[in-house]
Amino acid sequence: MTRARRLGLAALLLTLAADQASKLWVLFGLALLPGQAIRFTPFVDLVFTWNRGISFSMFQMEGDIGRWGLTAFMLVASAGLAVWLWRTRDVLVALGLGLIVGGALGNAIDRIAYGAVFDFIRLDLKLFLWPAIFNIADAAIVVGVIVLLYDSLKPRGGNAPELP
Repeated sequence: MTRARRLGLAALLLTLAADQASKLWVLFGLALLPGQAIRFTPFVDLVFTWNRGISFSMFQMEGDIGRWGLTAFMLVASAGLAVWLWRTRDVLVALGLGLIVGGALGNAIDRIAYGAVFDFIRLDLKLFLWPAIFNIADAAIVVGVIVLLYDSLKPRGGNAPELP
């Protein structure tokens, strides 16, 4: 197994495990009620919310058609990204893909088990209150996309033409 593949699979599995463990801890260990918030650190609140949409609660989907449609989309997209992860030899690309797939699978598990994604992290940075409540899977997806964007913009070796 290549180094890139090992790193990508490790990122996927660690993301998935951290996401599901944190959700189970907040859901069942803290006994929060929907909408209830507690101060976790000076800049992080834990807030119980269900997200029936996608990132930042956009495109809210009520009912089984939306639930299963989003779940199917997430699983198909995850499968395609997992194939890319399996084929890449680039460590940075594998890391980004592992984070994205692990996060997408974590949120898909929520949709299957609960009918919605459990979000619970709100940042309060004193300068501003982060407008969205999210979870570890969401954060991993964002970081994974940033890693892929960075990789796509970094200079490549070879015979690149010089600019005048």
